[in-house]
Amino acid sequence: MAHFYIDETLDSAAVGDRVSIVGSEARHAVTVSRLAVGESIAIGNGAGLVVSGAIVTAEHTELAIEVAAVKNDDRRTPAVFLAQALAKGDRDELAVQAATELGVDGVIPWTAARSISRWEGAKVAKGRDRWTAVVREASKQSLRSWIPDVLDLVSTRQLVKLAEGARMLVLEPTAELTLSALELDDRDLILVVGPEGGIAPHELDALTTVGASVVRLGSEVLRTSTAGPAALAMLNAKLGRW
Repeated sequence: MAHFYIDETLDSAAVGDRVSIVGSEARHAVTVSRLAVGESIAIGNGAGLVVSGAIVTAEHTELAIEVAAVKNDDRRTPAVFLAQALAKGDRDELAVQAATELGVDGVIPWTAARSISRWEGAKVAKGRDRWTAVVREASKQSLRSWIPDVLDLVSTRQLVKLAEGARMLVLEPTAELTLSALELDDRDLILVVGPEGGIAPHELDALTTVGASVVRLGSEVLRTSTAGPAALAMLNAKLGRW
């Protein structure tokens, strides 16, 4: 399906129903994408439900389809989360965007010791809102039935606590163990990616103390914007998603 739109209020649908998108979504579809009556699109609610069908109304205020097919996808297990360190410029957002397209189930903004970028005060809500927007648009682009969760900003201490309920994999270019050689089980995964300056030694110590596995991808040292997506691609293959 070439065009995919999201309406979080959609809770159910059946073949033959009329389903609409309104507001900015409809306006963009009609004025920018130039969609017209008769073309087929998909509409999802970001929580597993996707309906598709031909457009029956194409107005600036409403785009409606007659549902021809309904799909309900369950969340995938085990879930894979990306704990992405805040980074300067838009590098952390690039990582989140690519991770979403590659099927990550959730992203966790992390203030690492060496993070140059900081979310403080009003920037906390603003930063999380920005990541949420990035995730939403990337989900539409990649036709994802589930929009990844954007969790609250965490400190290193809070990140350490998350390791208690999941298998944590910390990307570190000096690690002896490669991600490709790692054996996985049915636990949820948290992939940890540091900032431009890398993960500080005391942070590595804290994470490994609670059972995190320190792994590398290969001999190359990747940017913080590409390390997470590269690792996700490998995990997709290891988990049988691809």
